[in-house]
Amino acid sequence: MKVTRIAYSKNLNARKYEQLAEQAQRLGRVRSLVWRKYGALAGVGVSDRTIRDQWMKDCTAEAFGVLATDWKETLRDAVADIKANREAAKALVRQAIRRHTRDEAERKRLFTALKRDRWMDDPYLSRLMRKHWKHGRNRTENQIVVRSDLYRTFTLTESGDIWLAVPSLVRRQLIAIPLNTTVAPTGTLRLILRDGRVEVHYQIEDSTLKSSQRPCGTAKIGVDKGYSEVLTDSDGNHHGLELGDLLRTESDSRNAKNVRRAKIQAVADKARASGDSAKADRISQNNLGTIKRNRRHHAFEARVRSVTFTAVHAVVDKAEHIVAEDLTRPFLSRKKLGKKTNRRLAAWTKGVTAEALNSLSERRGSALTLVNAAYTSQVVPCCRILGMRKGDRLHCTRCGAVWQADHAGAINVLERDSDPDITLYTPHTRVKQIIQERADRRRTRLPVQDSSTPVRRAN
Repeated sequence: MKVTRIAYSKNLNARKYEQLAEQAQRLGRVRSLVWRKYGALAGVGVSDRTIRDQWMKDCTAEAFGVLATDWKETLRDAVADIKANREAAKALVRQAIRRHTRDEAERKRLFTALKRDRWMDDPYLSRLMRKHWKHGRNRTENQIVVRSDLYRTFTLTESGDIWLAVPSLVRRQLIAIPLNTTVAPTGTLRLILRDGRVEVHYQIEDSTLKSSQRPCGTAKIGVDKGYSEVLTDSDGNHHGLELGDLLRTESDSRNAKNVRRAKIQAVADKARASGDSAKADRISQNNLGTIKRNRRHHAFEARVRSVTFTAVHAVVDKAEHIVAEDLTRPFLSRKKLGKKTNRRLAAWTKGVTAEALNSLSERRGSALTLVNAAYTSQVVPCCRILGMRKGDRLHCTRCGAVWQADHAGAINVLERDSDPDITLYTPHTRVKQIIQERADRRRTRLPVQDSSTPVRRAN
């Protein structure tokens, strides 16, 4: 498995950044052309080599204004993005097939047609694909893809910092970029230009990382993803406790700053409406910039990822089999929680947690199983009924026991792995019905329907 590493430019010359920005903008137009022509049915079954040969034949490539190697790599990258977009829609279609088709032979036929891109001949599959696969649109104009044999790295100073020389718009002329690392990037590079700084993204084998040599544990553990902490396991241990304070502090700080920026923006709008465009332009240039805000946001994301991956490492240290909830579906409406709470929960990093679980479990040899997340934090483990939630406490209305909600959720997640009635794709309404039926059966002590135990009749 490969992992992505990022190196950043260090004290990059403004003129060099302008040249790279112009190159990225021209390549962005190439991406837009690919998405516009091949982002829908016209792109099914069409390879990047076919498009490349056609563009060279009809002289379309001559209008790009970039080197041939640059637009060819951009074309290959855009076609791969279109395919990934189509495959993501297929995943949703497969879920719909599992929910609505019970016949195994019919399921296999639909899955095979979907995999081989023959879904256009089937009315049912065509309807589902039209629903879940929309025509994409390119919005990327700040990226440059550089092939592995088109750049070189070297060192100029005693500190050992790496310099990266990449192709420019002029043939045989390279642009040298100083990097803040002593490790030379390898393989195909993706240059992303943000706020006067260049990010160099490249991939390496995970076997070269120290964490890949760390063995996993031996236990089977269920984990519940939370907001105040990254994970809570079925043993009752909380991991990544600083996540909640980090999200809350950043959300409140961003809200306060946006309120002040809105007042300044109102002054600029008022000045522009009154005809004082010079004042409005000065305010926009000196008081409403985004460079510092974007850098703070990137630093915040880096801290969140560090906390999350550290917490997941702690779980993998004790578990060879991790059972987690599937939280790929979006949340339902949170209108009852209040504006401030909704704003804080909007920054909940469940995607980063899911990425860390997938990446680290595969890298360190631990198995990961996803289960249905419906009502896992509302069922009390003692009596297996829907409890009453108050804050982070879950109260059992039958025996009076009080559980920590995340701990109870982790236990329920672990037990759901072996539940024959609740699968990953069982609707939440059916999950609630199953939980209530089981609770009623335990309460009334009713025998199962096929029981042969005789029933005594009253005289």
